[in-house]
Amino acid sequence: MKYGPLLILKLNQNHCYGRNIYMKIYFAGSIRGGRDEEGNYLKLINYLATFGEVLTEHVGHKDIEKSELHRSDNYIFERDVDWLKSSDVMVADVTMPSLGVGYEIGFAETLDIPILCLFNPKYKKTLSAMVSGNKKLICKEYNTVDEAKLLLDEFLSSI
Repeated sequence: MKYGPLLILKLNQNHCYGRNIYMKIYFAGSIRGGRDEEGNYLKLINYLATFGEVLTEHVGHKDIEKSELHRSDNYIFERDVDWLKSSDVMVADVTMPSLGVGYEIGFAETLDIPILCLFNPKYKKTLSAMVSGNKKLICKEYNTVDEAKLLLDEFLSSI
């Protein structure tokens, strides 16, 4: 799905006219695999919200594990699959290894959703070859949130 320049036009210091109008964005980040990047997740999610509706903004919340305790694994799975099916794009922070994020990426790929994988090399971990070697994914390294925002601009303007 291609979006023209007007569709991702950001106004008033990176805020678009209303949510839900432009894109539905699925943001994936580690939850059960480790929350070391939750601060960055929140910043990235807030930035993505200037482009449209982030369906998974809860991924950036500090107490996500507590808030999800009352939900069954099946409920979470079904909800997230429904969100993926309705998404226009996916942005996955793959800095922290996560089985769930890997599954979400694979599922999004089967739906032909454009996927950007962001990786911060600060932990000296190597990104999985199943991600970095997949030509259908756009994988980019970032060192700061500001660098990641530039990568998001580039990715979203190319769609």
